Amino acid sequence: MADLPVHTIVFEILTRVPAKDVGHSKSVCKQWYALLSTQDFVRIHCSRSLVSSNQRVLLIDDLTCSVHPIIFQSNDYGPSSIVTFPFNHQNNDVSILSHLNGLLCVCLNHTYELLLWNPTTTAFKHLSTPDSHGFYINNLDAVGLYVDADDDYKVLHIKRRSGVLGVYVYSREVDSWRNIPFITRQEYLSPHFNWSAGTFCGVQGDKLSARSFYRNGSRCFSECKK
Repeated sequence: MADLPVHTIVFEILTRVPAKDVGHSKSVCKQWYALLSTQDFVRIHCSRSLVSSNQRVLLIDDLTCSVHPIIFQSNDYGPSSIVTFPFNHQNNDVSILSHLNGLLCVCLNHTYELLLWNPTTTAFKHLSTPDSHGFYINNLDAVGLYVDADDDYKVLHIKRRSGVLGVYVYSREVDSWRNIPFITRQEYLSPHFNWSAGTFCGVQGDKLSARSFYRNGSRCFSECKK
C-alpha cells in the first residue's frame, strides 16, 4: 500500500471502510486528515455505504443509545452495540431532529439546547449561545441540516416566539449564527400551526428551500434567501 498514491488510498480504498475506521485514519497525517474531511470524500463514502448490508438504525431509549444492523429479509434488527452519550443528559432527554451524512442535530429536552453530534466519532458541539440562539421548542420550531456550495455544514433553525417568526442559520465553519430573510405566510405565526421535527433542506441558486411544516396533515413549503 505504501507504493499507492495517496489519492487512490483515500478515494478508492478508505471510501469503502466503516466510518469509525475512517475516523482513526485521520490521525495518520495532515494530508490524510484534510482529504478525509472534504465533502467529496464524505459524499463518496456515504454513497458506497448505501448497500443494505451497511444499513444501521440508531435507537435512543431512556439513558441508553444503541446501533443495530437492519436485517431486511426478516424486517428486524440485528444485535446491538451500545453508543455512549458524550454530553451530559437526563432520562429521556435526547431528541433527534435532523441528520445528514452521519451527523445528527439533537435537542436536550430539559434545557432546550441544540447540539451537533457524530455518534461514530463521539464528537459533539453545543449550538446554544448567550444571546438565545440554538434553543429549540417542540411544535414552535423546525430544524434542518444542509451543505452549502462551499462544503460548509449548516443548521437551519426556524423559530416562532410570541407571534414573531425568525429564521437563523448556523455555520459549522465559522461557528456562528446569522439571521436570514424568510418568505412566509401569515398563518405560520398562528399558535394552531404545528411544525414537524423532520426538516428537509435543499439549496438551489440563491434560495434555501425548507420542507417541514404540517398542519392538519397538509405539507407547506417555504423559502429563505441564503
